Parts: sequence; structure tokens; C-alpha cells
Amino acid sequence: MALLKKFESKSARVKGISFHPTRPWVLASLHSGVIQLWDYRLCVLIDKFDEHDGPVRGCDFHSQQPIFVSGGDDYKIKVWNYKQRKCIFTLLGHLDYIRTTFFHKQHPWIISASDDQTVRIWNWQSRNSIAILTGHNHYVMCAQFHPSEDLVASASLDQTVRVWDISGLRKKNTSPGGAGVGAGGGGAASVLGGASGIGRLGATSVSSAQTELFGQPDVVVKHVLEGHDRGVNWVSFHPSMPLLVSGADDRQVKLWRYNESKAWEVDSCRGHYNNVSCVIFHPKAELILSNSEDKSIRVWDMQKRTCLQNFRHENDRFWVLASHPSLNLFAAGHDNGMMVFKTERERPPHCVHDNLAFYVKERQLRRLDMNTSKDVALAQVKLNKLTQPYYSLHYNPAENCFLLVTRPAANIENSTYDLYKISAKEGEMDPLDAKRSPGLAAVWVARNRFAVLDKTHQLTIRDLQNQESRKVEYTGAVDDIFYAGTGLLLLKNADSVQMYDLQQKRVLASVKATKVKYVIWSKNMECAALLSKHTVTLVTKRLEVLGTVQESTRVKSGAWDAGNEAFLYTTSNHIKYALTTGGDHGIIRTMDIPLYILAVRGSRLYCLSREASPVELSIDLTEFRFKLALTHRRYDEVLNMVRNANLLGQSIIAFLQKKGYPEVALHFVKDEKTRFGLALECGNLQVALEAAKVLDDKTIWVALGEAALLQGNHQIVEMAYQRTKDFERLAFLYLITGNQEKLQKMLKIAQIRKDVHGQFQCALMLGDAQERTKVLKELGQLPLAYLSSVTHSLDEDAEQLRAELEQRQIAVPETNTSATPLLPMTPLNPLVENWPQLTVSTGPFDAQQLLAATAASSGGGTLSTAIGKSKSGAAKSAAFAAVVDGEDQVVEGEAWGVEGDLLLDEDGNPEQDDLELVGANGGGDEEGGWDVDEDIAQAVEQMRLPGAADDEEAEGEGAFTVPQRGHPPPFHWSSTSRLVADHVAAGAFDSAARLLEQQLGIVRLKPFKPHFLALYAKSRVAYTAFPLSPSNFAYPARNWQEATPKTSLPASALKLTELAQRLQVCYQLTTAGKFSDATLRLRLLLLAVPLLVVDTKQEVSEAQQLIQICREYLVGLLLETARKELPRDSVEDAKRNLEMAAYFTHCDIQPVHKILTLRTAANLSFKNKQMRHCASFCRRCIELAPKPEIAAQMRKMLAVAERDNTNAFELNYDEHNPFVLCSRSFVPLYRGKPQTKCPFCGASYAPTFAGSICDVCEVAEIGREASSNLMISNFK
Repeated sequence: MALLKKFESKSARVKGISFHPTRPWVLASLHSGVIQLWDYRLCVLIDKFDEHDGPVRGCDFHSQQPIFVSGGDDYKIKVWNYKQRKCIFTLLGHLDYIRTTFFHKQHPWIISASDDQTVRIWNWQSRNSIAILTGHNHYVMCAQFHPSEDLVASASLDQTVRVWDISGLRKKNTSPGGAGVGAGGGGAASVLGGASGIGRLGATSVSSAQTELFGQPDVVVKHVLEGHDRGVNWVSFHPSMPLLVSGADDRQVKLWRYNESKAWEVDSCRGHYNNVSCVIFHPKAELILSNSEDKSIRVWDMQKRTCLQNFRHENDRFWVLASHPSLNLFAAGHDNGMMVFKTERERPPHCVHDNLAFYVKERQLRRLDMNTSKDVALAQVKLNKLTQPYYSLHYNPAENCFLLVTRPAANIENSTYDLYKISAKEGEMDPLDAKRSPGLAAVWVARNRFAVLDKTHQLTIRDLQNQESRKVEYTGAVDDIFYAGTGLLLLKNADSVQMYDLQQKRVLASVKATKVKYVIWSKNMECAALLSKHTVTLVTKRLEVLGTVQESTRVKSGAWDAGNEAFLYTTSNHIKYALTTGGDHGIIRTMDIPLYILAVRGSRLYCLSREASPVELSIDLTEFRFKLALTHRRYDEVLNMVRNANLLGQSIIAFLQKKGYPEVALHFVKDEKTRFGLALECGNLQVALEAAKVLDDKTIWVALGEAALLQGNHQIVEMAYQRTKDFERLAFLYLITGNQEKLQKMLKIAQIRKDVHGQFQCALMLGDAQERTKVLKELGQLPLAYLSSVTHSLDEDAEQLRAELEQRQIAVPETNTSATPLLPMTPLNPLVENWPQLTVSTGPFDAQQLLAATAASSGGGTLSTAIGKSKSGAAKSAAFAAVVDGEDQVVEGEAWGVEGDLLLDEDGNPEQDDLELVGANGGGDEEGGWDVDEDIAQAVEQMRLPGAADDEEAEGEGAFTVPQRGHPPPFHWSSTSRLVADHVAAGAFDSAARLLEQQLGIVRLKPFKPHFLALYAKSRVAYTAFPLSPSNFAYPARNWQEATPKTSLPASALKLTELAQRLQVCYQLTTAGKFSDATLRLRLLLLAVPLLVVDTKQEVSEAQQLIQICREYLVGLLLETARKELPRDSVEDAKRNLEMAAYFTHCDIQPVHKILTLRTAANLSFKNKQMRHCASFCRRCIELAPKPEIAAQMRKMLAVAERDNTNAFELNYDEHNPFVLCSRSFVPLYRGKPQTKCPFCGASYAPTFAGSICDVCEVAEIGREASSNLMISNFK
């Protein structure tokens, strides 16, 4: 038995605890007056409630309603609604501190115990007291309802426990005319809001309380239990037996039995060393749990009354215990918070072979045939003396043998394993024939051999007679062993898993994975899943990582699917999957209770519950099979799933976008805004147009116009500009397309809108000088109007304007007789059709194929629904016009939209009929607006060249097809290389960041920004082809001799020799004492190393050595900088100064710099009378052969120091004991002490700093799981 912590919080003293009956919540009332609501599964604080004044000692969840009750030292009982996050009412009546508050399981009652020596029962629907229980003559510390009977138990400091009969109260409050439950059918409504409950129930409840004061026998004392020598702190009912348990200040736990006539003490449990604060029954086992102010929780055997286990919590006194209503969970409150724990493991031991599953249930070894669902018992297993649940089960099909391992969590050294040989006939094995031996773990390694990890963590090989055959000579640390195939073992240590060959006696492979608990192999032994507490790591048989999934809750179990391409696993309440390719993962379904997966057979999932009962579930695997088919380019499967499967959800859409298939994602989306974004991403303008019409938002139309302009679809651009009323861009569009007729209409619209600027611009673009003159004249610009009319030979207008100028006595401007008007060119061939696009072969997911596939299927399938069942066939075809080659069926008139509000006056009202202005044929056409249907179509037909039809007919007879545009070389760099530098050169900064995180644990990327940008710029060269044209780029390749465009890799812009030169500069700055500059340059140098590309193992080794040099120098310089900032006022400051100077001498730096550190340390030691240390520093300095004058100085100092050879202070420094320096606290971590490292630079830290950013490199997370492989070369 062991205390298995599931959650722990830090807070003020916890005095009350309550579990939510269905949700993973726990309520904690604190001595500070705050009530905290925690999710113990996710370990997060959900809410806080703080209306009490003073400590809150009692709290309890209601079993059905969204409410809880609390009582505190402010004499108030408060009922809260956690959905509304507020107190809904307060019950007043107690005259002193309230110790406990509990709800009744069936009736709308609350019971409270108080220091006013009374127990009160309240009706929370009527919000009144219905009974006052008097009789105790000291503080009442606890009062509780019986779970099913009409009984109440109370414990008091008067050294008694009282049992009360409340059957009369129940009868009175449930009668047809009375209050209580019979009239309280609307209890939830009254709690959630009104005072209607008071009006309905108040009078009866008040009279009930008054009659209680005058001695009416609604509640009577049934038993008074005397036996404790001091005050009783807690009492609890057994859930099903007539038993009581109490805990008191006499340090005893007493067990009581009662019947209708009497109650008596059964026995006492002694062992606590201080007051027993709380005691409860285990809801599912014959156990008693108690906690005490002696800082311990004890578990007692109800039958033997002996202590089975004692769990101590140093420095924290325990105050309260609570059990979960349905799960094997307990919570304990102490001085500094609370913890949620279990008393034993609930995972049933099991193993699977082919279609057979073996498991242990109720001391029986059972076999489940998953084909026939036949479940039979094979044998009885031996009784475990420690009453511990079994840990694991391993099956040997060749010899029909089992290994059953028991591993106590509290004392792992007492682990044992049992070897069972099952006879041919079921159930005929004698359990006494099982062979039991000590061992932490045991797994099969051959047909008649198994490996055992003993308590000294040594490996041995044993035969079927359980006799040791040989020892395995392995020098590394081993915490656990797992099966890895015949003759192979997986050896687990603290931070990695290694594959060990028993015959060759060597490690074949290793993978970094911390605290692995289970290893699950695929059926073909090609892949394995390493399960940790919150991590699933998928690896190959060579321990190459395929993917890693981090979970917020505990990973319980898992199994591989039949294709060995997906791993299904369970958490506390989900069944999830992880794929071996692409690193994708997702949720299959939720669960009400935790289950342990046995096997996956098609769409059936076979599991075990915590009670070791087989469970068969139906699951939908379409989502991950769809992802696998798309990843492996099995397009026929994908098309079949698109037709027939109901694939929905944001995860599918995100996956398709990530993999570059937005056109497929388009068919699963019904939200028009999402459809619009996906349509733009895949270039499907027609679908985007349909979505834009539905959304009708200005920003949507603007985005559509920009996308259509890039594709040269000026018809959609025209509609977008009309919908957004962007008349300036619309007029310019008509100008560049040569559409004079529509530009003329834009001029009329500008006149109606009284847009003088637009009117003048349209007239200028049309070359209409008379209109421009008119505009200038109306604006009062008579000189400009006169010049315009003279320049354009408008003699009549010029004479009128000249006369008007003379009449107003305005000087007539002089004209240039040689000036000629600059008129716009007349368009010879106006652009009517959209810009031509390349004709390319359709892909497997182009709309035409999907549409054909859908039409071929019966009923249209899901795709038809996604497109829209209300559309006609022609409309569906038009919706995919962007990707359908062949005849263009788009009607030009649709590009003009349905804008009927373009011709408005300044107030926004129609000034004139739009159709009259634009020359419409009638007023009944619902499209309205711009009418260019027939005339434009006829003009296009008339302007077609004579041989156009013949060309179309001969299109298939040797017509020239424009080649498809390819991708530039950077497009392939990130997919053909695993080097960070190549991803950065390709511009794939996000994938480069993921590689840095996976390989080196780097999580802070801001310092890499200048390095990324510089490397990206250096990976390409620019040259100019034609004047005034944009620059072209070329991409030098480092493998140019054998590379193809798809396999080329960028030339390396960063060389190891360049970094070596930078290092020399850092050496010079260090020698000169410019520590801040040296630190800055060393960090820049350190960040450049992962961006290297080298060709030989020698260069890889040199790069790794460069990281070590930078780390040693940075640690030393940071240490010296911190030492110089220390105050020097006290003796402690002087000691710390000496220690830090001594630590610096142990950094692995160049001799010239080490001499400087030794001189500094020797001088400081000499000044502070640390003669023994001074002599040591002098000797080490002389050994490094410094300059003669320095050596002479050191010898003189050594002679003086050796004469005294004492130390004035005792320093935290032992030069003879090897150590590494904590890079943050600058204290030594001696050999054997726990430490954690930065995965990038390798700096050492104390374990308390794990999870924070490294102070040396400033980019990696301390202790983060990473491969720690510096990937800077492509050679194998």
C-alpha cells in the first residue's frame, strides 16, 4: 500500500475539503477566509470565493444541484452557486464559530456544528432552521448525516459522541401539508433565484423551529458514546455497516458499533503521537483513514485494528480528510495546502498475445478471447503478503508461462515476481507451485529464459526453474527493464531508454525519454510507444523518434492499430491517437471512466476497467485513417472518404490547411467565412465569390478584389469595387481595360453623387474636354476653364468664358499658341475576357473530379451537402469554374453584381433611376445595376478572329501546352534536409524553430532573429536582367556537382573558421578584462553554432567543443561579474567573495586566463588570511608555467602561506571533491548530488531551477526533454 499523490496545492491552512460528485473538482476552504475550487486532474485553480470574514472551516458540494455550502468563524452559513460564481443566500442563527457543514443525500437539508454547543439542521430551499440539537456541553466539532438512515452523529470536546434519531423530523417535513421535500419540488428554481421558496415554506419551517425549542420530539438522542479521554474532533458513519469511527485529542481512533437499542466500543487504534483531527472509512475496502497533528496520515485495518501504512508529511500538520463519492480518491488538508491521493494502484495487470488477452482479477489469472468474447479463469494466483496490487503481467506463449510482478510504491525494494506454469487443462494449476523471488522487474527474453532486475539494480538471466543461469555485465544505472524482442532488453534510467543486446553485451541504440513507465510494441515489432506520465514517444525498433505527444493529463495505456501506423492511447477521460508519420494526433472519443486498452480490432476497442472487467467499445477511426491516406498519397481512399464519410471538425480543416490541401478542406466547411478564407488560399475565386455574396462584408469584398486582381479576373474585381463603392479604383479599372462605355457611365454616376473630383478624373480619362471645362466653370475656376476651352479648340465656350472674365474684371490668362492638347489614346482592343491562365492537368482533389465522383455516388454524399443542396447543377458547375478546364460558361453580366444603390445623392437617397442612367432594358431583372449582358456578349462574338472556332476544334490535335511553373530551389530545402541552417535559408523559420526545440530544447527564439535574417539573406544572390525590372534571384548550392533542382542544398554562409576567428576576439576581450563585451560576443558565437553546416565528423566534434568552450567562459564570466557586484561590508560577504573567486579557478578555460583567475583567488585568500587555500592557488598557478615575474611572485606568496597553513574562514569549497557549478546560484554541485542541465549549452543547475530559461545561453529551457544532438551535418 502506498500514498500515490495525484495533485498538490500550496495555500494557507486548509480546514475543509469536498469532492464534486461527477466533475474532477475539489473544494478547499482556507483559514484565510478564501474558498478555492481546483481541477485536480489538470492541476489548475478554477475559481475563488472570498465573502467570509475569517477562517472557513466547513464546505460541501451538493450531490445534484450546482451549489455548495460553507461555514466559517463569522457565524454564517453561506450557500453558493458555482455556475453563477456568487453566494446566493446566507443562513444566520449560530452564535459562535461554525466547524462543519454538510448536505443531506436525499432531503434539502444542511447540518452544521458550532462552538455555540449546538447542531442545527437547515432547509436550504426554505432557507430556515428546522431543528436545533442541544445536549453537548462543549464545542461541537463535527456533525454528519447518515448516508441512508435517519441518523445524525455529532462529536464534541465534551469527550462524547452522540447519535441522534431524526426520523420524526423527516416525517414532519415530508408530510403532504408540511414543508421539506414534499413541497420542495422546485428546489433548484428557488435556489437559483427567487424568494418564492420562502413564501411557500417559511411559516411551517418557523413553527417547526419554535416547537423544537419547546421540546417536541422531532429529534431525539439515541446513543451517547463515552470512551475518549479528551475532546472528540471528528466522527464518521460507515457507508453500509452499523459502524462509527471517531478521532479525538487523546490520540486514539475508536471504532463503535450500534443497533436499535445500544451502542458500544469495538476497539481502539493507537499509534498517532498528537491530536487526531479527522478520521473516515474507506468507501470500498475494510480500511480506516485518519490524519493527525503529528503530520501523518495512517491507514488502519478494520478487522485487525492494526496500522497498515503511515504516510508522513514533514512540517505540515493535517486537519481534514475527505473521500470521493465514487472514485478511489482521497484529499487531505494541511498547514500549507492540500493534496489529492490514492491508497493503491488501480491499473489491472494485463498482457496481450494475438487475439488473447490475459489479466488478473480477484486473485484469478483470466484469459479473454477477443474473437469469441469468451472469458475463462486459468488459475488462482498466490496471495500477496503485502496486500499490494500486482504491477505487471508478462506471457510466454511457447511454454505457456507467466511472470507476475508486484512492486510496492512505498517500498520498492520489497518488490517480488511470481513464475506461473499453466497446465494444458484450464484451472488445474495449484497456486502453491508458483515460484516467488525478489526482484524489481522480470521480463521474457527467450523461449525458456527471462531477465530479472534485482533490488541492487543488477541484471540476471534465469531459466524456467527460476534458477540463475548467468549475470549480465552492465555498468550503467538501470531503473526498469522492458521486453524488446528475443535476446534484447530496453533498459530505462532517469532520462533515457537504451536497447541492450544480451548476446553481444553492448548497447545498440538509445533515446532520450524521461521516466518511462510502459513500453508497447507494434505487432511486427517495427515500432514502439514509450509511455511516460504526460508524454507519448513513438520510436522505431532502432529507437529513432517518430513523434512525441505531450498531454496535460496522465497517459494510462495504449495499443497499436492493425496497420502499425497509428498508436491509440487513453488518458483519464479520452481515447486519442498519434500517427507515426507527420506527428499528427487527435481525439477519437471521450470516456466516463478511465479504461486500459488491450487491443484494437477494426473499429472495436477492447479495454479493461479499473475493476478488471473487459469492456468493448465502438470507435470511429475515419479521422486518422483519412490523415494517413492523405499523408501517404493514397488518393483513391481519400476520395472515397470524402464521398462517404462524415468528416467534420476544426482539426480536419487545420490538418488539410497544414498539409497544403485547402481545396479538400473546402468541402468540409459550412461556415461561409471559413469557406471564403480556404477558397482564397486555394485560388478558387468562384467559391470565394459565392461566400462573399452571402457574407456581404466590406473587408471580405476588399480581400476578394485583391485576390482576383492577382489572377487577372477583372470581372470579379469589378464586382468587388462596386460592392465596396470604391469608385476611384473602379474608374481606373475601366481605363486600363479600355472600357470606354462603362467609364462614361462612371462619369454620370459621379455627376449624380456630386463627386466633383471623380467627375473631373473620369472626364480626364475619357478625354472629354467640354466636361472638364464645365466642371471648372461650375467650381468658379474661370481662368482654368478658359484655358481648357482654348487649348481644346472649344471656341464657343472660350468666347463665353472670356466675356465673363472681362465682366468680372478678372485678367484673361495668356495662352500658348504652340500648345497641343494631350488626349488619352483610343483603345483598339478593349479587354473583355479575363487574363488567360495556364492550362494544367487536374490534381486528385480538383473540384471537377470531386464533383464527378460525387455525382456518381448515390444521393450525392457529404460533398453535395458541403457544396449546397439548394444549388442547381449549373450553379454547382459555375461554383467550380476556377479549376474546370474546357469551355468557359461564365456569363459576363454576373460580374456587375446587384448594386442598385450606386446612384445616390448626398443624403444617400436615389436621385434618379439607375436603370435609365446605365441603359437597362427593363425594370424586372433582379440583377439590376449595370446592364451589360447582351451587348458585351455580342461585341465579344463579333470581335473574335475568323479562325478561332477552327482553333478550338483542333485544340486536341497537337496544340501547344504551356509548361507548368515549377518551384524555386528553396521550396525543397526544408523537405530534403534536417539541418536548421537549411530550413532558415529556405525561409521556413517555423520549422527551424521546431527543430531547435526538438534537438536542443531551445524555446526562446528572439535572440536568433538577427542570425536567421542574416543567414536567409546570404543564401541567395540577386542580379538584374532588364532595366526597370525587378531583381532576379539565384541560389548557390553546396552540392552543385550532383544536385538536381529538387535535391540541391543551399551553400553554407557560416563557416567554422569564421567562428574560430570570433572566438579569438572573445579571448582578447577576456584578457583585457572587458567582461560585458566578451559575454555578449560569446553568446552570439554560441547561438551561431546550431546554424553551421559542416562535412566531416572532425568538424562536428570541433563545433561541439566550441559550445563547451563558450559555456565554460560564459559561466566563469557571469560568476566573476556577480562577484564584483557583491557588497563587502560583512564577514559573510567576504566569505562569499572568496568562494566565488575559488569557483572561477575550476572553469575549463585557456591557461592564460586560468592563471589570471588563480592570481585573483590567491591575492584574495592572502588578504583574508586563507593561507591554506592561498598556498593551493599558488601551486596550481606555478604548475601552469606563467611568466617569470609572475612565477616569482607566486613562489614568495607560497612561502609565506606555507608557514601559516591555516584558514580564517570555513568556506563551502572542497578542491579535492570534483564538482560542477550551478550556473544560477553559483554554488558547487558535488559528484553524486542531483542536478539538471541545459540541453543546448550543457550548463549545470540545481534541480529547483528546472523549467526556467538557462542563464548562460538565454534561449534553452533547463531540463527540457530534447535529443541534445547537434544536427549540423547530413552525413550518416
